[in-house]
Amino acid sequence: MIDLSVNLAGIQLKNPTILASGIMGVSASSLKFVEENGAGAVTIKSIGHNERFGHHNPTVYAWEKGIHNAVGLSNPGIDGSKDKIQKSIKILKIPFIGSMFADTISNFVMVAEKMAVLKPAIIELNLSCPNTADDLGRMYASDVKMTYDVISSVKKVVGNIPLFAKLTADVTDITEIGKSAESAGADGLTAINTVSGINIDTKLKRPILTNKVGGLSGPAIRPIGVRAVYNLYKAVKIPIIGTGGINTGEDAIEFIMAGATAVGIGSGIYYRGIDIFKKVTTEIEEFMKKEGYNSIEEMRGVAHKN
Repeated sequence: MIDLSVNLAGIQLKNPTILASGIMGVSASSLKFVEENGAGAVTIKSIGHNERFGHHNPTVYAWEKGIHNAVGLSNPGIDGSKDKIQKSIKILKIPFIGSMFADTISNFVMVAEKMAVLKPAIIELNLSCPNTADDLGRMYASDVKMTYDVISSVKKVVGNIPLFAKLTADVTDITEIGKSAESAGADGLTAINTVSGINIDTKLKRPILTNKVGGLSGPAIRPIGVRAVYNLYKAVKIPIIGTGGINTGEDAIEFIMAGATAVGIGSGIYYRGIDIFKKVTTEIEEFMKKEGYNSIEEMRGVAHKN
């Protein structure tokens, strides 16, 4: 009997696939659709301290190696999202992960406090959006002290809800940030967020995205994500959700062998459809049968033993 379940900071998932933040919004019907298509858990689009409209179009550009976006964290704010979050948690039978962001530590605390009242399974702090520096300031996950300060402050108000920190690969050493998050009280890490970059339209002689800088996702960043998880696994003891360009079961297994407990899937929906969660889970199970693994736990971190 193949055991596909995983324990993520005390939260049980039927399989290791998680809808990554930013893909299917916050509506209960969208998230239920993801559940029906096989996901082990869902993460909502990041919610902030107030309503936010994001950047002007064009905000998304699909190219041959991935997807470039500078949506800019558009969302209705925590107060405008409460009803949708409550409805989602009520109708879902799989864990609900509440992703959130803010500009200041006090606003992070305020949003987290309001999010915690709604009782999500996990709260994920988005400390690493790469395309909002002009108005939200420097990414918290780009600095050891900033990471520690925001997590330690938020940890005080979320009670026993596991707190995950979403990190960026746009740093010199992600393990230093990960260790800072762990020491501040984070119960887990998500690695990685999209990677900052620019695509230029050579005919128009200017960046394609209105914001110029966008976050790159998709196959182009998978080796970067795997490297981040591999290094973090050696540096921290808390669980890791591995994200970045996962389209197939083999992609997911790479992250798991690098040390991830679970895997986040986002842009893969664009490439393989909403049932990618079923497809990836089936492919993981087929691999495990062929290679003689009985559980996900047996695969986790094996790349460190060879």
